[in-house]
Amino acid sequence: TMEDLRALVPEVIQTIVNVVQELIDLGAKRIIVPGNFPVGCMTIYLAVFKTNDSTMYDELNCLRTWNEFAIFHNDRLQNAVKGLQKEHPNVIIVYGDYYAALTWILRHASSLGFEEDGLHKACCGAGDDEYNFGGSKRCGSDGVQVCPDANKRVSWDGVHLTQHAYQLMANWLLQHITNPTTFYQSNGGKSLGWKGVWPPKALPFYFWFF
Repeated sequence: TMEDLRALVPEVIQTIVNVVQELIDLGAKRIIVPGNFPVGCMTIYLAVFKTNDSTMYDELNCLRTWNEFAIFHNDRLQNAVKGLQKEHPNVIIVYGDYYAALTWILRHASSLGFEEDGLHKACCGAGDDEYNFGGSKRCGSDGVQVCPDANKRVSWDGVHLTQHAYQLMANWLLQHITNPTTFYQSNGGKSLGWKGVWPPKALPFYFWFF
């Protein structure tokens, strides 16, 4: 149940904290800790947990319950990041907001060049529904078709995003992370140590994914 999943979150967060601590012990000075995606908007979740109950979907046609779970996880992760910032005042530790980045793409899909009617539809897949995901064949299997233009889809294979979507997410994250005000706030109000040069020519961050 969702309650069972939520009960696992503290252990997951502690594991993330432990890994960040290990990176700091190894000498990392600038660390980005990414949060979770709005998983209720991911094609695999939409296909597996598809329902005829319209109240289960939000204005982006994403599954509310799963996005609420992602928010639950991310809120606790951000609190953990704040704790790490206090423990390590000489290390820049920031939160990478994957949830906001992907939500921004979905909200501005049309202006970004994505097909509105295929917003959650996998480019590579063999499903027989609006998600093009499911059945016995997945992307990479013999006979599985690929859409004519992957740049017009957010989802590549139902699990991963397309390169275009990832690029837009990366641009959004870098823009917000390298913004002096945003970065200063997300870093617990500590100095960034780049002497006001924005954006830096090189960002020696250590990325950690889970």
